[in-house]
Amino acid sequence: MPPEAAGDRLDRFLVGVYPDRSRTLLADWVRDGLVAVEGARPKPGLRLEAGWVVLVDEPEPPTVDLVPQPMDLPILFADEAVVVLDKPAGLVVHPGAGHPDGTLVNGLLAAFGTLSPVGLPLRPGIVHRLDRFTSGVIVVARTEAAHHHLARQFSAHTADRRYWAIAWDHKLADAGTVDGLYGRHPVDRLKFTGRVNHGKTATTHFRVLERLPPCCWLECKLDTGRTHQIRVHLSELGSPLVGDELYGRRRRADKPEALRRLGPDLGLTRQALHAFRLGFDHPTTGERMQFESPMPDEMTALLETLRRAHGLDA
Repeated sequence: MPPEAAGDRLDRFLVGVYPDRSRTLLADWVRDGLVAVEGARPKPGLRLEAGWVVLVDEPEPPTVDLVPQPMDLPILFADEAVVVLDKPAGLVVHPGAGHPDGTLVNGLLAAFGTLSPVGLPLRPGIVHRLDRFTSGVIVVARTEAAHHHLARQFSAHTADRRYWAIAWDHKLADAGTVDGLYGRHPVDRLKFTGRVNHGKTATTHFRVLERLPPCCWLECKLDTGRTHQIRVHLSELGSPLVGDELYGRRRRADKPEALRRLGPDLGLTRQALHAFRLGFDHPTTGERMQFESPMPDEMTALLETLRRAHGLDA
């Protein structure tokens, strides 16, 4: 271990040694017993001292065959550093359990040949994610330098990420911020929650654009980008997204009368969440770039139905 590393946390030191691996992954190596410090099994947050010996039993990467698969991708911008796309609902971003191929990554490999090696073996080039059934703007890195540059912007909250959401309106404030700890649900491991005693922080700002009882149309702005963050925060405020099967609740639109026939989810077949704006500094030129995506047809139709039920012009 170099002398200048004295005082560093072990997990941060390992990031410097393995810059192409995420801090989360390296912390998992420590917890899994693959890292020894002075012959002992440490914790990721251990503060290192000068002269200590750190040994890493680097695991073999899993064998994954990322097959390029030609797709009709809605590309908004592409150059040697980044690709910006308007992801449709239903498209999985990267391979994982239950989705070994047919993902955005497979399509990008067919279109561009290579992506940033950061995130290998399953997530090359993926700086941030959108859930499978969330639509909208996403940026992917083509080079390692671009990947790290973009990741720093997301971490520093200088990237501008805004979403449109349609939620069940249960006395939701006109505007507000949800800010607190965030982690995996202690019982249902498919879910995440803000009701934890330990975890990472998560911050969502929201404001109501239009109230259309029993629903409302919102704009949400992210400071952090945790898995399912907007879905969880709105659900725990008592106003889950329309069409969210994981965090939603079955609701019947009894009033106005015109909405009764639409049933519990107003006819939407996926969660009503759309990433309509993404802004960031280009990792090579430094130019501030902003991309927007129009509201998808199914969310537009939902708003029009709600407006008609209230006698408003759609």
